[in-house]
Amino acid sequence: MTKSIFSLAIALLLLSSCQKDRSNSENANNGKVSSALSPSLPETPFNYAQQNLPNYLLAGPVANADNTPANNPITNAGASLGRVLFYDKQMSANATVSCASCHQIENGFSDPATLSFGFANGETGRHSMSLANSRYYANGHFFWDERANSLEDQVLMPIQDGVEMGMTLDSLIQRLETLDYYPELFSAAFGSTEINSDRISKALAQFVRSIISFNSKYDLGLQQVNNRNLDFPNFSAEENLGKNLFFSPAIGCAACHGTDAFIAPGPRNNGLDLSNDDDQGIGGQNGNPNQIGQFKVGSLKNIDLTSPYMHDGRFSSLEEVIEHYSTGVQNNPNLSGPLRLPNGGVRLLNLSETEKSALVAFLKTLSDPVLNAEEKFSDPFPES
Repeated sequence: MTKSIFSLAIALLLLSSCQKDRSNSENANNGKVSSALSPSLPETPFNYAQQNLPNYLLAGPVANADNTPANNPITNAGASLGRVLFYDKQMSANATVSCASCHQIENGFSDPATLSFGFANGETGRHSMSLANSRYYANGHFFWDERANSLEDQVLMPIQDGVEMGMTLDSLIQRLETLDYYPELFSAAFGSTEINSDRISKALAQFVRSIISFNSKYDLGLQQVNNRNLDFPNFSAEENLGKNLFFSPAIGCAACHGTDAFIAPGPRNNGLDLSNDDDQGIGGQNGNPNQIGQFKVGSLKNIDLTSPYMHDGRFSSLEEVIEHYSTGVQNNPNLSGPLRLPNGGVRLLNLSETEKSALVAFLKTLSDPVLNAEEKFSDPFPES
């Protein structure tokens, strides 16, 4: 009995000591809670603002499509803060998911699941679109149905979504204010330690806009010859055939994905069968019948890593995507012009097996192994 009382006394003494240590730690940090999962960051921020982009991304159609607003240019400190916010699971109601949970670097900042899972394991309504080259979507609207008018608007919406992250902006700000690693990051990015939704939005948008693909096999080939109409010396014969088909008017892929960012300037209806699909895209969201079946067009960079494809993940492989354009395009009043014949019918490509294989081979040259392995875009939290 005496031994049991002695053991209980020791346990109570240890508990009291732990509570005192935690209280002292919070007082020493002005009420901030030290996290066991603080981010690991370099003393000097990574270079996000002045990346060594090739000339074809700095001028011409790609540069003209840049949706960066004048009041939110990319800065190294701002994108560094954005990276931490992007990967921080404290951004969700139960601290289980982050932005990166649905936009995984190893999958081209997309999700290998058809539908992503939110903080309470609920499924999202659509497949997670890749974030690469978001900076170069000319009309600046985001989500498949383009309901966000800017990237700054978009990055706050999943946080407040009842399925995805389940937070309010007020509760998010209150939580971030308790974490000891944020004051210095906000101060470096914006000049003071104040945390507000505008700053969170701007930092996240800066990080996402900095995710630019320019080190794929295609990019390296283009830099060698500086003319995409010539054969690339680093391509196989099949890859060059696929490239020539892709950019040829006869096939017409470049009509929607024609810039070297491989992204259209606005939404398109690409002839998907929506007869059993309640999701009518932009028209379903804004009520405009002329936009029924239109969806935002993502970049094709890293396309080999971002399966499944389309807003609902209906195609599991690039081969299935090519087959859709070869034989599967469905008529629709809002069908994109390049998929329409002069007489008003549907334009099916009816590709040969050789042509299909060549197009798939070319699309695989758009994968960027440097982007997907670069530390500045990776998770800064250890064991998160």
